[in-house]
Amino acid sequence: MKIIDITVPLSPDLPVYPGDPPFSLEPVARVARGDGANVSRITLGTHAGTHIDVPRHLRDDGASVDQVPLDLLTGKARVLELRDVTAIGRRELAHLPVKGEERIILKTANSRLWSHAGFRDSYASLTPDGARYLAEAGTRLVGIDYLSIGPFGNETEVHRILLDAGILILEGLNLIGVEPGHYELLCLPLKIAGGDGAPARALLRSFARVPAGESSFDPHTTRWPLS
Repeated sequence: MKIIDITVPLSPDLPVYPGDPPFSLEPVARVARGDGANVSRITLGTHAGTHIDVPRHLRDDGASVDQVPLDLLTGKARVLELRDVTAIGRRELAHLPVKGEERIILKTANSRLWSHAGFRDSYASLTPDGARYLAEAGTRLVGIDYLSIGPFGNETEVHRILLDAGILILEGLNLIGVEPGHYELLCLPLKIAGGDGAPARALLRSFARVPAGESSFDPHTTRWPLS
């Protein structure tokens, strides 16, 4: 089995959603300065890079990150490719194998946006009727390859439909080189008490056999900028 890292690296160059705090990494102690070890301070938002959205994101009484069952974030997932679609609605999803899949990951043209500096508001996204379709289909988690699953300027409605239906949202994925099909998703967010979201390390494990002598780990997202 091959493990594919679909996490974007946290870096000061990482695009952030407008209004969110940027990522920073500041040295606190350095061996080069005579300190006993290297220690750094990180500053970032709860929705930086690859991250999950939970009900607390929109409702003060909603479940927080530390209350989310991990079995929602690990297990069989289906990657669906919608390369030439910018508004993913009911009509688009109805032609794809969505029903019966608990975890859906939407691969769009968005992954190419990670190689551009700054935030791009023309990303592909889910429409409200697309969100309702996923809820009706029994989806428990949906992922997408940019910083928001909802359209720019009208993100809240899509988020609310999904989260109110008990669907976790996994955003900020890099799916370059990931073929459509079945995988095992392994997603572990930071355990932030009371968190409305959290950065996560997300991996896909392919069910295909790895040829002898070939590495079983694909670190294609550990470089920056992404290619």
